[in-house]
Amino acid sequence: MPLSSLLRTSSRLGPTVIARSRRPASTVVSSSSSPPRSLDSILIANRGEIALRVGRTAAQHGIRVTTLYTDPDSRAQHALSSPFAFNLGSVSAYLDGDRIIEIAKAQGCQGIHPGYGFLSENSDFARKCTEAGLVFIGPPWKAIEDMGDKSQSKIIMTAAGVPCVPGYHGENQDPNFLETEADKIKYPVLIKAIKGGGGKGMRITRSKEEFQAQLQSAKSEAMNSFGDDHVLVEKYITTPRHIEVQVFADKHGNSVALGERDCSIQRRHQKILEESPAPHLPDATRKDIWAKARSAALAVGYEGAGTVEFIFDNDTGEFFFMEMNTRLQVEHPVTEMVTGQDLVHWQLKVAEGAKLPLTQEEVEAHIASRGHAIEARIYAENPAQGFIPDSGTLLHVRTPAASEDVRIDAGFVQGDEVSAHYDPMIAKLIVRGSNRQEAIRKLATALEEYEVAGPVTNIEFLKTICKSSDFVSGEVETGYIEKHRDDLFTREDIKPEVLAQVALACLHDDSELVTRTSANFEGSVVGFGSGYQERHMTFTDLSSTTSGTKNFNVKVQQTGENEFKVKVGEHVFEQVTSHSNAESRLVTSFFPHTRLDTTVIRDGDSIVTFQRGMQYRLAIPRATWMEKALGMKDITNSVLAPMPCKVLRVEVQAGDVVEKDQPLVVIESMKMETVIRSPQKGKIAKVVHQKGDQCKSGTPLVEFAGEGEEA
Repeated sequence: MPLSSLLRTSSRLGPTVIARSRRPASTVVSSSSSPPRSLDSILIANRGEIALRVGRTAAQHGIRVTTLYTDPDSRAQHALSSPFAFNLGSVSAYLDGDRIIEIAKAQGCQGIHPGYGFLSENSDFARKCTEAGLVFIGPPWKAIEDMGDKSQSKIIMTAAGVPCVPGYHGENQDPNFLETEADKIKYPVLIKAIKGGGGKGMRITRSKEEFQAQLQSAKSEAMNSFGDDHVLVEKYITTPRHIEVQVFADKHGNSVALGERDCSIQRRHQKILEESPAPHLPDATRKDIWAKARSAALAVGYEGAGTVEFIFDNDTGEFFFMEMNTRLQVEHPVTEMVTGQDLVHWQLKVAEGAKLPLTQEEVEAHIASRGHAIEARIYAENPAQGFIPDSGTLLHVRTPAASEDVRIDAGFVQGDEVSAHYDPMIAKLIVRGSNRQEAIRKLATALEEYEVAGPVTNIEFLKTICKSSDFVSGEVETGYIEKHRDDLFTREDIKPEVLAQVALACLHDDSELVTRTSANFEGSVVGFGSGYQERHMTFTDLSSTTSGTKNFNVKVQQTGENEFKVKVGEHVFEQVTSHSNAESRLVTSFFPHTRLDTTVIRDGDSIVTFQRGMQYRLAIPRATWMEKALGMKDITNSVLAPMPCKVLRVEVQAGDVVEKDQPLVVIESMKMETVIRSPQKGKIAKVVHQKGDQCKSGTPLVEFAGEGEEA
């Protein structure tokens, strides 16, 4: 079977780019290129959607692909996408550069594409590839080294005339010295790992009193993520925007800027929405920031795809160099949408020694004609609980239809497992419109059509952002989510029609669930004549943020063939005609006032339902007598692990009296540190897990003493 038919994730790319010789109208410097080399077979040193994405372009151009996987990823889509797939073994083996090079050579590969993350910005790995006679499909290792060190990169940028944020970027890592430098810069300051990325090893410090604690946390996370705890300290701009420029350079000294992306909508210092072009950016500033980005690339002898990231000060209109990502970015499809180019194909052509396919003038002409694009990252995470990652089986996935203007880059399909070991991104949804307003409308519509059940996702949160007035008007900044928290985290109570449809789905299924939900409601099964019965069910709404969790009682009475009377609280729906499709999990009902199509997915005590573009999460409450019969432990006074995790530090001990929001335990999941804080004032009865323990989601971490109890 050909590789192209095995690459199972759908996507729509712009037109294929054919490199052609011309004299580019762009800056030329002396070349450091190696002799041209055809790439007939490559190894993709990555996983998930980026491995699939690179594989698609390679297959389109007749390049054989070898893929890699680890034990947890043995059934992952990227592992199944190629007949040439090799197991690296342990969870962390995507970082085993020597083993990866060994496999590439054994398979006769000419090059290695690193994707993003893992080894993509590892200069030692890039150097070893070159020494092994393999083409590293990325920049020269020295450029990676220079730009990967945030202190060194700022020295190079300053010399090249690229403006940098004031701060300390030196070698002295003494905590007291760094605090003194922070005092000089004036608070707030940003502590950032010099080899960081993805928000890891980054902390905003707003006062002298919290500096040392934030420094320790940043250094710890940096060491766990990158093996290096060196940090820099720089001025934190209070109303910043994150604007980055996609640059490309070839081995012949040519460089272009393929427009900018605004990536200001972030959580935990990580992007969730990216768009191009950046809204409300003056044309003169736009051209200036492109020019500075090209200068940055030329200053380090760059080759291939890279992103120069800037902080834009909304208050002053100034911009400052932040860092350069020496790889393809997660959000590269946004640029592909507004330029009509396949950037992975550009990478392959540059790696083979070809000149850039377009000049700067031609790039700008493409951008001027193709409108506006936005990307939304679909994550397995819980926004209502601080965006903590989630994991588990994807029980149900339904995606919007792909088109020229709607693209989905996904690493998972229904039935796959989102692992707790890796980044929780499920997919990327990219849309394009003739202007920003149209693009936002298309994004909102596509998100309403996107259904995922299993792990909790951020899809509902993304829908809320799309309706946020300041976002719609383009008034964005990196602190947007926190600034608009009250609006973004407020949701109305569940509609009676949703509960009615869920109850009808349970009745259609005629399962044990109906019997058990009925058992939770007093007087649950009542005869009323003609051989029919009335079913009583109880559901807990987990979606509402306005009033916490709330129980709802639903009564369903069958009144004829596929005809029902449904009562939800005080709402009564008469003569409801309803039927279900077990395969699609779709319940279609004709109410007196409307027709409703509702998807209902059950998983034990949990129900996820989708109705008219909204997702609702419900639970089936267990009766107290049932919990006792099942031997379930009372965890009322326990603080639980919000996700599968490793305990990094324990900040309290038995007998301590703690205040609300005081740190209790620091955990790590998916390379991200999370501080678990006390939900109340109270006395610690027991610390259940210690440093180094691995915990499942829902496992008690700390137990509080109850009233009248002694710790």
